[in-house]
Amino acid sequence: MDVAKTRKWQILQKVVIYILLILLAITILVPIGWVFVSSVKDNSEFYGSPWILPASPRWTNFTDAWQEARMGDYMLTSVVVTAMALGLLLIMALPAAYALTRFGFRGRKVINTLFMAGLFINVNYIVVPIFLMMSDADKWLIGAGAQGFFLNNPFMLAVIYAATALPFTVYLLSSYFITVPRAYEEAAYIDGAGYGKTMFTVIMPMAKPSIITVILFNFLLFWNEYIISMTMLTEPNGARTLSVGLMNLMKTQNAAAEYGQMYAGLVIVMLPTLILYMIVQRKLTQGMMLGGLKG
Repeated sequence: MDVAKTRKWQILQKVVIYILLILLAITILVPIGWVFVSSVKDNSEFYGSPWILPASPRWTNFTDAWQEARMGDYMLTSVVVTAMALGLLLIMALPAAYALTRFGFRGRKVINTLFMAGLFINVNYIVVPIFLMMSDADKWLIGAGAQGFFLNNPFMLAVIYAATALPFTVYLLSSYFITVPRAYEEAAYIDGAGYGKTMFTVIMPMAKPSIITVILFNFLLFWNEYIISMTMLTEPNGARTLSVGLMNLMKTQNAAAEYGQMYAGLVIVMLPTLILYMIVQRKLTQGMMLGGLKG
């Protein structure tokens, strides 16, 4: 009798969980689907019910947003900045996390503590000091007869992105590296491999799920970041990232009542993240499970 009650209770729990998951999926998928449908509507169709499907899909909204609103230029800047930021971040974070977890040296605890302290710094609170430092550096260069380098430079924006994401990335990678048995490294040392070769040929392939998790999290962070980009890229006709360009498009199209272009711009911003997530979703889940089990 107790077994039957327990089984019924387990079934009820599963039913409740599935209902909650379905409701959660609906709350996520409905707004996304609504944005996609709105992106192919004509302006006149926005003044009726928001749930009415377009009579004829207006695909020119995407070409207008891409060309006339410069969304293509903004996307190129975002791709370049995000790729540079991820490259710089991995170049710094992988060796740092490996050294902090696998070697003992003087000052290791202090460095590790500083990285952990960096987790509690909200980047939005230090944007103004960063901007002032960059502005003063540009003023010094201009005063020395050179051109400004630090502001309105996508590379420097990528450097700031990588630096601000470094504490979390080192922490996440360290939680995995510390669980890797040292027997793998000892076997590599016996075979004549040095520290660098062991890290790149033995440890890094084992940490691939965690590295993919780090790449996806930081890609989403860099791709959707707005405040730092808006502050560091100040030229009106200069390079702008996609998030800043989208906000400018929304302001412009709200005044011009071109809502279809605005929603097409939203779709252009969302598509890369959705496609990337679908590609690496299995590896991402695997990496999160490894971090949860081993961390």
